[in-house]
Amino acid sequence: MFKKIDSATTKPAVWSEYTADVLWTDEHIAKQMLAFHLNPDLSLASRTAAFIDDSVTWLASEFDLNETSKVIDFGCGPGLYTHRLKAKGIGTVVGLDFSKNSLNHAIEQSEQANLAIEYHYGNYLEYSDSRKFDLITLVMCDLCALNPQQRSQLYTKFKSLLAQSGSIALDVYTATRFAAQGESLSLEKNAMHGFWSERDYWCIQSSFKYENEKVTLDKYVISQEDKEWTVLNWLQHFTLEDLNKELDAHGLEIKRAYSDLKGSPLVDGDEMAVVIGHK
Repeated sequence: MFKKIDSATTKPAVWSEYTADVLWTDEHIAKQMLAFHLNPDLSLASRTAAFIDDSVTWLASEFDLNETSKVIDFGCGPGLYTHRLKAKGIGTVVGLDFSKNSLNHAIEQSEQANLAIEYHYGNYLEYSDSRKFDLITLVMCDLCALNPQQRSQLYTKFKSLLAQSGSIALDVYTATRFAAQGESLSLEKNAMHGFWSERDYWCIQSSFKYENEKVTLDKYVISQEDKEWTVLNWLQHFTLEDLNKELDAHGLEIKRAYSDLKGSPLVDGDEMAVVIGHK
């Protein structure tokens, strides 16, 4: 028992393992994530419905999107942004996600509304397309869940997909949020209201900080009678300077910064949004 608990609560090396796919490929957990996405009043897996409405209105206006525009949403989930963008009459709207559950919902909704949206299933880091897009979106601080190598791979992809005068709109967690985070340890039966399984389980959650890298980790070790598994939820935090340094190596730069993807003026807070373009 000592060895198990000691292992479960050990702080791993930063970015040493990647388990994010569990959230989207495990049948039970994927259903929980989809339910969070579709709850219009929660801002857990997606923003609230009111926020998304305002965000899409701002994106369409800010980037002059119309019937000739091409937009691609990385990590589109159940299509909350893509559906609204296409409903505004935007020409080409593409959504990418590796949650089959979420993507099936998105496809079903687009068919019911008679909206011609392209959806592609798979890891968006492996997506390729010969088209150039006027707007690339990556919402809900999704960039922060990627390790440095994955981010580099994504910037290269963005660079190749972005039209010459196109823009990338994304949001990230800030150094301000990182400074406010603490380390903790908890043990709970059926934690998060049965999120991890429909059967009884114990969950050991350890929260760690990596000061030099501005990274936090929530480590979940879930134990059931017949199995045990670990989920690592890494989050990178950025200053504008940090992000611009990463982008610079790929011929990209921050053009404008906001507090969110509704275009709110930039103030110090837990998140910020940026508009990125070619250098």
